[in-house]
Amino acid sequence: MSIATDDLDEVKAKREFELPPGEDRPPATLPVTILERKPGWRVIDLGELWRYRELLYFLTLRDIKVRYKQTILGAAWAILQPLATMLVFSLFFGKVAGNPSSNVPYSLFVLAGLVPWMFFSNAIAQAGQSVVGNQNLVTKIYFPRLMIPMGAVAAGLVDLAISFAMLVVMMLWFGIAPGWSIALVPFFTFGLVIAALGVGTLLSALTVAYRDFRYAVPFLVQFWMFATPCIYLQSDSQISARLSYLLPLNPAYGLIANLRQAMLGGPIDGYSLAVSTTVSVLLLLVGCLYFRRVESDFADII
Repeated sequence: MSIATDDLDEVKAKREFELPPGEDRPPATLPVTILERKPGWRVIDLGELWRYRELLYFLTLRDIKVRYKQTILGAAWAILQPLATMLVFSLFFGKVAGNPSSNVPYSLFVLAGLVPWMFFSNAIAQAGQSVVGNQNLVTKIYFPRLMIPMGAVAAGLVDLAISFAMLVVMMLWFGIAPGWSIALVPFFTFGLVIAALGVGTLLSALTVAYRDFRYAVPFLVQFWMFATPCIYLQSDSQISARLSYLLPLNPAYGLIANLRQAMLGGPIDGYSLAVSTTVSVLLLLVGCLYFRRVESDFADII
């Protein structure tokens, strides 16, 4: 009896996969890739953040699109918000908080303080809710969770750029041209980013465990604005000497005051700048430290 060549090959293949009597076939194994955080303890893993830099870009772009989705005015809100608040302060606080001897009109003075404050307050509010708002993403795949509040803060920089352009136009309208000190604006802006990221990161981790912060943050941000008198007080004589040494412990105070001075050509206050910058860095370290400590539990309790 002759066997075809194809049939013979099939018989050989079957014999190769036959197991001796009494032995079970081992289960089929496939390579498994596990994505998880690197072992060790680091407050901020810069190397890991750099590897995921494209994710930060897409998170930022998504937050920008979602912010103005289905809105009529779109990015114009970045201009209308500080302008509307400037009008309110000018009408109700102009005579009380203004300085008649100043060369800078009170409305422009307030606007130069509100532009960075709007970025700071919105960045804190958005970053504080960012982890809870990305529940589906957090529970499905590993990536540096710190990217979420970073993306929320980075999205606010777009509004800040638009507001700064509007501020420059208003300065030219009032006949005030930016001087050489405007070159310091990026440095002060970076300080505000550090402060906002530190507070926002801390609040984002706390909001996961304690949802009360979702309702407390808007009130705290509003109170924080009035605790930053450099926004609406044009004369330093209205602040006591003892209080003036403590106010820079508020990171927004020293950074916003000096950023406005850089825009309007006033003198830089080295003391308030140094104190507020130091506090901003400490807030970032504390926020990231607590975030790294509890981020492994986000997927379980979010």
